[in-house]
Amino acid sequence: MVETFPTILLLLAGGLFLWTLLHSKDFSRNHPPLPPGPPTDPVIGHLRIMPTDHIDTFFYELSKKYGKVAHLRIPGRTMIILSSVQAAVDLLDKRSAIYSDRAPSDVMMLMGWEHDMAFFPYGKRFHQHRKMLNEYFNHEKCADYLPFQAVEAHRLVQRLLSHPEKFNDHLNWFATAVILRINYGHELISNNDPYFKVVSDAAYCIVHCATPGSNLVDLLPIMKYLPSWFPGTYPATQARSFRPTIQVMHDYPFQDVKNQIAEGTAKESFLSTHLEGLHHEGQNYAYTVEDIKGATGVIYSAGADTTWSTLAIFMLAMVLYPSAQAAAQKEIDEFMGPDRLPEFADRPNMPYLECIVQETYRWNNSVPTGLPHRSTEDDIYNGMFIPKGSIIVANTRGMTLDEDVYKNPHIFDPSRYLRGEPHPVGQFGFGRRICPGRHMADSSVWIAIASVLAAFTISPVKAADGTPIFPKEEFILGITSHPKPFKCIISPRNDKARGIVES
Repeated sequence: MVETFPTILLLLAGGLFLWTLLHSKDFSRNHPPLPPGPPTDPVIGHLRIMPTDHIDTFFYELSKKYGKVAHLRIPGRTMIILSSVQAAVDLLDKRSAIYSDRAPSDVMMLMGWEHDMAFFPYGKRFHQHRKMLNEYFNHEKCADYLPFQAVEAHRLVQRLLSHPEKFNDHLNWFATAVILRINYGHELISNNDPYFKVVSDAAYCIVHCATPGSNLVDLLPIMKYLPSWFPGTYPATQARSFRPTIQVMHDYPFQDVKNQIAEGTAKESFLSTHLEGLHHEGQNYAYTVEDIKGATGVIYSAGADTTWSTLAIFMLAMVLYPSAQAAAQKEIDEFMGPDRLPEFADRPNMPYLECIVQETYRWNNSVPTGLPHRSTEDDIYNGMFIPKGSIIVANTRGMTLDEDVYKNPHIFDPSRYLRGEPHPVGQFGFGRRICPGRHMADSSVWIAIASVLAAFTISPVKAADGTPIFPKEEFILGITSHPKPFKCIISPRNDKARGIVES
């Protein structure tokens, strides 16, 4: 018997009602009220006002109206939106014992990320993977990666000189090449490289998937069982279509490096280190095949794509704010002159350039809502009740646009840090969920930005009458946020800069 559309709606409404009865808290108990939030609808709570796109903007507007700690009610769930650094630090850092669990994401599981630490619940397996990554990405170990990060930055400016119109592809190449070298011991040489296709296809999925933990399928898991034509089920349908691509990203490098080890040609890398351990210790090794595949997957997804999106955001800022670009280049010229490209040792000596990097993180963060945490106990914060099992969203977008902290927050203004405004916090997460690869990622961002500014002038394209055409601040939001494609002119600053790049 085929159900009619009204019948399915009635069944869904009935299911939501029962779910709400089974999962709702007894708020007649003596505890403080929930944080402020919009008026709720019967049964469905705030489900009707939840957007299907640009959830970061929705959360930001929510914070302006209801405060920096706000709540939303979805059938069976409470969402707590943190839009201030203070609240995020107080809860996710200082009370990390009860705020380190991960809100489940059916979309990510359907897509193929079930063995990746970023989506693990807090517990033994999370700690095991965290240890595995910390051993390879602690601050001291990351110093070993600086030489080939610098090499890839030099290759980046050479590609920009040769084909400036493909700048976004070159930024992707740079970020990918660094991660491939560390993760798999693979040196990226040409666009025909099978590794490049594998990870580029995966990057497309990461950029275009629904925001984890905040889409309707994650908030109402019953929706993943509904037919694809039913409103709101698209994230599940999309995730299923992406799964083969994500599977290839986990499987192809694993098998390739395994073959290289057998042939004696493998280079040192995260993957080869753990494959050697698995080979020598077998079932006694601390990590399984799925653990190793999952760890390499999260290194790529958390490292390459966020670096790429951050650099694309930087390029957009340079087109829109030429005075900031000019100030950074003046500092570079005064400190190191025109005879070389920047080196990592130069970083402490160029404070305005550091401001450019920090403002890039703040102005339009590459992960504006992060990955939601989940509380494991009832808690009270500043007189507000946070129920056990709440989804906790660290709304980085709201934090970086906090007008109580940043003057004119929508403006890209690196000099704000010279005036005493604080560096952004949260671009790499909070508490026990903070990104283990943050030191390496920050180094990649710095050396790329420094090299590009030393070598090139970035300016808007011009109309036929010479009027500059400025791109819009428009973004594609998935797990990461990328600027929508835009055009700009990238030209050597002078003959000296051209010669340095060419040599």
